[in-house]
Amino acid sequence: MAFSFPTHVIRAALFAGLIGAFATGTPARAQDFIGILTGGTSGVYYPMGVAISKIFSEKIKGSRPSVQATKASVENLVLLQQGKGEIAFTLGDSLAFAWEGNEEAGFKTKQTKLRGLAAIYPNFVQIVASQDSGIKTLADLKGKRLSVGAPKSGTELNARAILAAAGITYKDLGKIEYLPFGESVDLMKNRQLDATLQSAGLGVAAIRDLASSVPINVVEIPAAIVEKTGAPYIKGVIPKGTYTGQDSDVQTAAVVNYLVTRSDLSENVVYEMTKSIFENLDELRAAHSAAKDIDIKRALEGMPVPVHPGAEKYLKERGVTK
Repeated sequence: MAFSFPTHVIRAALFAGLIGAFATGTPARAQDFIGILTGGTSGVYYPMGVAISKIFSEKIKGSRPSVQATKASVENLVLLQQGKGEIAFTLGDSLAFAWEGNEEAGFKTKQTKLRGLAAIYPNFVQIVASQDSGIKTLADLKGKRLSVGAPKSGTELNARAILAAAGITYKDLGKIEYLPFGESVDLMKNRQLDATLQSAGLGVAAIRDLASSVPINVVEIPAAIVEKTGAPYIKGVIPKGTYTGQDSDVQTAAVVNYLVTRSDLSENVVYEMTKSIFENLDELRAAHSAAKDIDIKRALEGMPVPVHPGAEKYLKERGVTK
């Protein structure tokens, strides 16, 4: 015959257990799941997110990190605002637009829950054309077939800004495609596309793949165009040899990437995330060469949103203040 405790006894036991937990300081782990929002699998965000996931699982006790492939910056920030992720990669201009609630950039309202964790590495705006297309300059893009990244992604916002500064509109192009990096490269291999604009760390896998299959031209974005585009764009260089067949340095535009989180995450959780990232940079560098540019001394440079108290606490311990 099964024996069951009276209801009032069960309630008393549960209450006693709760009191005991508070008395012993047992931590509540409501935030053991950590969703990492990245980008397309052929970009830089994704492999770096996988490396961060591995770091978290090893260094943050009880954590259950998960990597999500997304359309990158804009989608990541919207998902964070909705509570559908804990840490995300984003471009600096997208982050600023999100904080402002720039509807044209893809944000219907101000994304007020966003909090900065750290500046990481710069994205380089990389315009690569097939040699057969004859495209060597920005002006040569007129009348040609160009992919600018997923609609309203951080890459596509970069494309709009750079082309506008060069006096080129989408209407000036022969055809516009809104495709992720990998799909853009596939079309170029099949001669269905003349050029692709990809905003990513140097040595991005999609362009490496393209350059190993098709002779390419890396198109210059002159310093004057970068200056006309204005903040948060800065001048950058794609060093010669970054891609097969690239025989010289190419001037381009760059914009800083950030890791961001949500305001409602606990200070302790964000402190541990920040600490584990900056104390295991070698693992990120092994995942992608772009991570070699991550420098804790520049972690708060240009941050367009408030810094999360957890990240602020760790960075202050390391002598980094805004």
